[in-house]
Amino acid sequence: MRNNSSDILERRVAKILPNKDGLERLMSKKKIRVYFGVDPTSTKLHLGHTIGLRTLQDFADAGHEAILLFGTGTVLVGDPSLRKEARKTISQKIIEQNIKTWEQQVKPIIDFNKIEIKQNGDWLTKLTLKDIVNIASKVTAVQLFKRESFQRRIEQGSTVWYHETMYPLLQGYDSVAMDVDLEIGGTDQEFNMLMGRELQKKINHREKFVLITHMITGTDGKPMSKTSGNCIWLTDSANDMFGKIMKIRDDLMPNYFEFFTDKPTEEIKQLKQNLKQGRSDPISVKKNLAHAIASQFHGQIKANEALHYFETVTQKKQAPENTVLFYPSRPTLTSLGTVTQAELAESNSQAKRIIQQGGFSVDNKKITNPKQQIKYKGGEVIKFGKRDFRKVKIEKT
Repeated sequence: MRNNSSDILERRVAKILPNKDGLERLMSKKKIRVYFGVDPTSTKLHLGHTIGLRTLQDFADAGHEAILLFGTGTVLVGDPSLRKEARKTISQKIIEQNIKTWEQQVKPIIDFNKIEIKQNGDWLTKLTLKDIVNIASKVTAVQLFKRESFQRRIEQGSTVWYHETMYPLLQGYDSVAMDVDLEIGGTDQEFNMLMGRELQKKINHREKFVLITHMITGTDGKPMSKTSGNCIWLTDSANDMFGKIMKIRDDLMPNYFEFFTDKPTEEIKQLKQNLKQGRSDPISVKKNLAHAIASQFHGQIKANEALHYFETVTQKKQAPENTVLFYPSRPTLTSLGTVTQAELAESNSQAKRIIQQGGFSVDNKKITNPKQQIKYKGGEVIKFGKRDFRKVKIEKT
């Protein structure tokens, strides 16, 4: 938790528009109204979403009026940011399903006694034609089509649908409807947030600042996103969350500490220097990082178990404690027969594929031939995929 204004305006922050000094002056004079918005396009949130959420919580901890906005209205249009094509239309039923578990997911990092929840569908769906024409009259069509993602699509001969051009206006109107001083969002939201700044000036006749947070890189080195399939989900088990974090590049660790933990800034700077100069063991540092993040969402006990699981299974290549016992129907089975009887795969085709790809082993010896015969004596440890284990038990006759 950070109450110092200079720290709030630096940690996780890429830039502040129109300038940081102006926002600092405003914050020194009054408690500002600030919001962070998320469109409910999925039932799950990933670690990247928590960058804006943590920053919002920092403002709330400092005594400012903080709002978490669910985009139940804007999601009907679909944010075209970084999109190569229009988003599919989403129904009201899906919207309600998607936001159902969000509060529970963000509860470990958000204090709902300090942060107010709003839904922009409460005002956007009530706009009349006259209202929409009035909002649209504040912005030129040229401005909307200057958007980089639109320009890219046009150059590629793809379609830009009219309703997509409305998205920045609708998100921008959120700033007017809530009459905010500041909006928080990622770099992909800069165009939309600046639209809100312009509408706030022209309709409410006052300034609105924009705080742009850094984007985070996922497990594959690309920006974390649902479409990339590289997410660390808030719904991941402690083991999965820990394991995914252990896969990130070493050079990303300082960013992860800054964005997703409360580790002091000076300690992070020293950590970065130590890693660069080879004075710290990257594996040990990454374990501390994974443990810190897993603890937030699953608690200390589950994080400790995840650390033990990683060290036992991943590092030492041992089976985890309490491994499920497998009783083969006969002492000799093929590798495919083993996987099938142990119910490790959903289908024979999946079993064959994973075996051929090297995802099956007995006592750490890989077997890639589905037809290979294996003679079991009892006590062998079978591994299938990354985390499925069985311990062979031969019943005495």
